[in-house]
Amino acid sequence: MYQVVPGGAGGTITDGVPIKKMDKDSRPLVGAGVFGAILVIAAVTAWCYYIASLRKADLLKTELLDLNKDGFLIRNQAGGIVLKMGFRSGTLDLDSCSKEGVILRCSRSFAGKVNFFIMTVKPKETVMCYRVRWEELESERPVEHAMSYNESHWYGGAETAVQHWPIAISGQQAPKPFVTSDVYSNRHDFGGILERYWLSSNATAIKINDSVPFHLGWNDTEKTMYFQARYQDSPYKPAPGRPPYAELSYRVCVGPDVTSIHKVMVRRYFPKPNKVPAKEMFRHPIWSTWALHKTDINQEKLLTYAENIRKYGFNCSHLELDDRYTRQYGEFEFDTQKFPNASAMFQKLKADGFLVSLWTHPFVNYDSANFGPCVQKGLFVMEPTGQLPALVKWWNGIGGILDFTNPEARNWFTSHLRSLRHTYGISSFKLDAGETSYLPWQFRTRVHLPDPSTFTRRYTEMAIPFNERAELRSGYSSQNISCFFRLIDRDSVWGYELGLKSLIPTVLTISILGYQFILPDMIGGNAYANRTDGNGKLPDRELYIRWLELSAFMPSMQFSIPPWEYDDEVVAIAQRFTELHETLVAPRVIELAGEVLDTGDPIIRPLWWIATSDETAYRVDSQFLIGDDLMVAPVLEPGKQERDIYLPAGRWKSYKGERFDNKEPIHLTDYPVDLDEIAYFEWVQ
Repeated sequence: MYQVVPGGAGGTITDGVPIKKMDKDSRPLVGAGVFGAILVIAAVTAWCYYIASLRKADLLKTELLDLNKDGFLIRNQAGGIVLKMGFRSGTLDLDSCSKEGVILRCSRSFAGKVNFFIMTVKPKETVMCYRVRWEELESERPVEHAMSYNESHWYGGAETAVQHWPIAISGQQAPKPFVTSDVYSNRHDFGGILERYWLSSNATAIKINDSVPFHLGWNDTEKTMYFQARYQDSPYKPAPGRPPYAELSYRVCVGPDVTSIHKVMVRRYFPKPNKVPAKEMFRHPIWSTWALHKTDINQEKLLTYAENIRKYGFNCSHLELDDRYTRQYGEFEFDTQKFPNASAMFQKLKADGFLVSLWTHPFVNYDSANFGPCVQKGLFVMEPTGQLPALVKWWNGIGGILDFTNPEARNWFTSHLRSLRHTYGISSFKLDAGETSYLPWQFRTRVHLPDPSTFTRRYTEMAIPFNERAELRSGYSSQNISCFFRLIDRDSVWGYELGLKSLIPTVLTISILGYQFILPDMIGGNAYANRTDGNGKLPDRELYIRWLELSAFMPSMQFSIPPWEYDDEVVAIAQRFTELHETLVAPRVIELAGEVLDTGDPIIRPLWWIATSDETAYRVDSQFLIGDDLMVAPVLEPGKQERDIYLPAGRWKSYKGERFDNKEPIHLTDYPVDLDEIAYFEWVQ
């Protein structure tokens, strides 16, 4: 049975009259007078310094911010310190500082001339924001500020291989480029979906400006994150004709609570989608060939896969034909040995009610028939001299990578995708890769890229003509692309490193970063060799079921390894949860998706969204909300058919029909959840 726990100077004047010589008795009086004058002068001098110091002290305060030579701190309306920022790369010369209205400005550090200012902005009555800028004017040295995160929980930043909620910092890391990377292959890098934005439980948010050559580091012993701007030993490049003088600029905003301040930041600083993807993608599962067949896919296997979807009574948003249907990478014609009659195949799939999307990527391998023409046309990212294409290595070989800052390369790529759509009736595309980790360390593009992650943004724009059903796995300032963003490939394991436990923290993280149309990758993971809990071919059966149950409460579901690869019971569970997704989850998600266009608010929300004053809610990483009124608590541990559940204050009804009317948060300890169940609670009006 589960348990509820209530949680001078003198001078000589001569006018021709002889001066009488002092007698000995008057000399002490004169000495005393001189001494008194000195004391008066000293007192006046001290008073002047005191007044000057008071004036200088006034200059170092603005609203709720205190500035000193080594950094600044910000307080909330109640007087509590919510942010401490230290200047690691230099100290300010306070004698160079002045206050001009809402701006504190300094012109020197002890190392040379700088352009430093803090500008106060009050976007609404309950919110205070500060624009901070430190720009070096004489030196190429880096600019580095250190943010203390003591006594607060932080969220945001980037998708990572080991994902925790809130951010869990371990070890020490010198500042490194904050750019998009494939974290499946580079597990210590930042991920493919990344934004320069962080949010804390003490209602403070920080956003680094786009113009900054930004590097991020940390030290878990000092409980500090390092924000650094530099051009040396970095893929960032200054604008043409400008010296490589670093500039670190960012905005800090403080509000009444974490939810309110996040809403302010999203509305002011994030682009938003301008349309909602196809509603069928929210209602019905996507079926991909990848995890089941990998590159060993052909016409017969695809048709059989589609037949079985219908045979076992499942709906389908669309079929996703993944790697590899072409003869070489970088080509767009079907391999006739694997697909002897592609036209007839697509006609049959259409007749059977299936839409089909195709996998694609930004690479053209050197052995592709398209490599030579692309070199001649100058469509690739180039090496720094601009004379030769930069060859890159990716998971399927070596080749060139298309330069999406080049209009000709964009047109070449898009024309091939449109041709596939016209010839075969392809519904859309899965655009894989796009991370800057696949660019050379030094490179040249048609349009100068001060920030290499802008390449990711340009690649994601290729999805716009197909965004009804398009799928991306990388994003940088790409929230307005208006298509689904997929988590990086998951391993078929239980843990936080690209496993089942990483799903909720990753979805919550990219939701906070403004990406709301989320595809949580394939149910059960990708079943890669040596990275699969189970018999080696299939993911562990219990893992698959728990993954399925969690996916049913995500914005979209995606199968690859089908439930009929297991047994009839797994098929029955899958049928029940795809129906539950369609009837309970999808209507809510579609309604919330429409609101995203105006607000940018998350569809999948952390528990603190509705419990901003509850410390426990800031640490829960295994539960989430859909909107404000549906709370989900999946089982994420092997061998468990119970779990502890945190229930925020309110009136809730469980999926079993139990009612909870709690004025304070409660914990349900050892709450029973069978293998074919997932715990969820609906808000009762």
